[in-house]
Amino acid sequence: MIKHLLFLCVVVGLPNVLSAQKYALKADVVHTVSGPSIQNGLLLVKDGKIEWVGAAKDKAIPKDYKTYTAKTITPGLVDGHSVVGLAGALNQPHDQDQLETSGAPIAPELRALDAYNPREILVSYLREMGVTTIHTGHGPGALISGQTLVAKTIGNSIQEAVVDSSSMLAITLGSGISSAFKSPATRSKALAMLRQELLKAQSYLRKMEQPEIGKRPERDLKLETLAQLLKGELKALVTVDRAHDIQAAIRLAKEFNLKMVLDSASEAYLVMDEIKSSGVELVLHPTMKRAAGESENLTFETAKILNEAGIAFSLQSGFEGYVPKTRVVLFEAAIAAAYGLPYDKALAAITINPAKILGISHRVGSLEIGKDADVVLFDGDPFEYTTHVCTVFVNGKVVSETCR
Repeated sequence: MIKHLLFLCVVVGLPNVLSAQKYALKADVVHTVSGPSIQNGLLLVKDGKIEWVGAAKDKAIPKDYKTYTAKTITPGLVDGHSVVGLAGALNQPHDQDQLETSGAPIAPELRALDAYNPREILVSYLREMGVTTIHTGHGPGALISGQTLVAKTIGNSIQEAVVDSSSMLAITLGSGISSAFKSPATRSKALAMLRQELLKAQSYLRKMEQPEIGKRPERDLKLETLAQLLKGELKALVTVDRAHDIQAAIRLAKEFNLKMVLDSASEAYLVMDEIKSSGVELVLHPTMKRAAGESENLTFETAKILNEAGIAFSLQSGFEGYVPKTRVVLFEAAIAAAYGLPYDKALAAITINPAKILGISHRVGSLEIGKDADVVLFDGDPFEYTTHVCTVFVNGKVVSETCR
């Protein structure tokens, strides 16, 4: 009898489960990012993917699709650089894993994968604000603080959340390292230490490529990770703000043929020609970052200036040393737009641009058929202060539907 009832429940419940995976999302404006915005637009979502996108008049909504309506629809937001999930909201030692200071200032072997907490309250906070993908991990403050990862803002386990378990290697240049470590105490020492470790990694890589296994050295996690950097399997994420430090980072990238992403870059507007000609990528500081210390010369107009120079960039929430320890890229982009960055460029800076830098633009960053159904529904213009994020989809599932 019980078996029959269980079978009946499964059979009866199955259509509801299936239908819950099918949605029709309508809005006055749909910002696809990959193309022109669509007035009176429609998205169809099925089995976690975008099935169709276009004008509502061009497509009849199937009967078994649940319909949501909004004023505006955008792709799920992508945070170009964060420490959320390693740095927690409590700002206490037990939830601060973004920077290891007990050992040497060079620790490339540290994996964000081993410390990321998908249940951290800041992760859910960002999700409710429309951020569906984050690039997070070890933060600035060490010469090499460790690896970063890319995750969706969902799940109770790392397996559910992770998109790329090892994305970049977090490096810091400038005077900030000396606040946590005795050495390096100067810029020249920092670069010398980095170059020395990269030379060791080059030698290690040559030896590991020996055809005879017996002639290969024992595995060294530090050198193994640096070898991945040299081979281009990892990008160097270099947190740097001063113009001369940016130039030093570019020299290092050229010397070792590194794939490099400049992070923060408060004085980027002073060395735009060098940045543009180098081909390095750029994740700009949060627009409203505090102008102090290494970042004392930042401006709200940096995003506009870079755009006018033809330099592509992403925006980020960055690192905050105080509670609640995260910003929201939606607001950072809105301020950038208010200070002269064109609307479409501001939206691209928190969607498709970071997706490209992270190598995941085939999945997220724009509303296109076949991509992950990461979608945000707003009750107004996303960059208007009084607008709310009302519904958020990640992988085609509703993960938030309370206007905030």
